[in-house]
Amino acid sequence: MKKKILIVIADYYKDISIGLLKSAQNNLPKNFRVRIIKVPGVFEIPVTISKNLKRYHAFIALGCVIKGQTPHFDFISQASTDAIMNLSINSKKPIGNGILTCLNMKQAKARKKKGAEAANAIVSILSQK
Repeated sequence: MKKKILIVIADYYKDISIGLLKSAQNNLPKNFRVRIIKVPGVFEIPVTISKNLKRYHAFIALGCVIKGQTPHFDFISQASTDAIMNLSINSKKPIGNGILTCLNMKQAKARKKKGAEAANAIVSILSQK
């Protein structure tokens, strides 16, 4: 049976998102069936995964949060990370967390290949017996 994977990508920072997506796709087995859903920001990723939990074997969350002048960065980063972890544990389905939390755009651009790590994480979990 082909594994069905959902990639949920926040495309607020389009250049970063494209790099994350390409690196994730390049590290998924060719026999996986992959669907991509775009959302405006990382805060929308957990609810999108939650709405699709029964339809897919695994998920990849991709996006980027860059620290600004307010504590918004801390709230969004923590809330999305906690929600993704809770969804994964409660559903017993792997969710590769490829959401970058960076202090500036330079850091984000240097980490665009982190999508590959999220993809590799779900492939590893799906291959467990």
